[in-house]
Amino acid sequence: MRMTMRTILALIALVVACGDAPEPAARAEPPAGARADATVDTAQAASPATAAPTETERGVVLFLGTSLTAGYGLDADEAYPALIQAMIDSAGLPFRAVNAGVSGETSAGALRRIDWLLRQPVAVLVLESGANDGLRGQDPERMEENLRQIIERTRAAHPDARIVIAGMEAPPNLGEHYTSAFRAVFPDLAREYDAVLIPFLLEGVAGVPELNQADGIHPTAEGQGIIARTVWQYLEPVLREVAMRKPIG
Repeated sequence: MRMTMRTILALIALVVACGDAPEPAARAEPPAGARADATVDTAQAASPATAAPTETERGVVLFLGTSLTAGYGLDADEAYPALIQAMIDSAGLPFRAVNAGVSGETSAGALRRIDWLLRQPVAVLVLESGANDGLRGQDPERMEENLRQIIERTRAAHPDARIVIAGMEAPPNLGEHYTSAFRAVFPDLAREYDAVLIPFLLEGVAGVPELNQADGIHPTAEGQGIIARTVWQYLEPVLREVAMRKPIG
């Protein structure tokens, strides 16, 4: 994918603003029966998009991600997983969106959390992880292995679960070799695991000032709406296929 100049400038700004930010400390495993939104950034209020269903409720669409998924700086109902829930309901599909986004988290942090999150009846995993690995210049091979383990653990816990992978871009100042290796991780994993690939989660949003907050990094509510529509293009056919395959819950 060829990046626009706006996207390149946005990624450079992202490095300057967040490249040295520490990863959140690893959380202790929540007790059995705790809500899934206990793993979400504590600045985000609980909402229908972050509430964990019981075993008798609808299958879960688990959004595992970073601040882009958590909806940093916005109300919880403005983050794209909540907007996806509204689309799911409008389409009459039997799923519940669970927002498991954590700001500042790398793929290693997501891997540490995945086993607890998989206690829910996960029907689809939307995997948005790796952006913070790129910001810190971490080894793309290590990131790929972390994401691979997340996918394999999901398949082990829920053999019929479908996987949707959100592609990301690394900052261009890390060099062409790094950015090419980073970019290739997402389509490579999609091919390996027969997953659906969203080529670039921030398509149409990255580098557009009016679609990002004052930091120039995190999408506004309008930007999150564009992300939701991008994700829905790829997610809706998956949900319809899963819904037709067998009952959920």
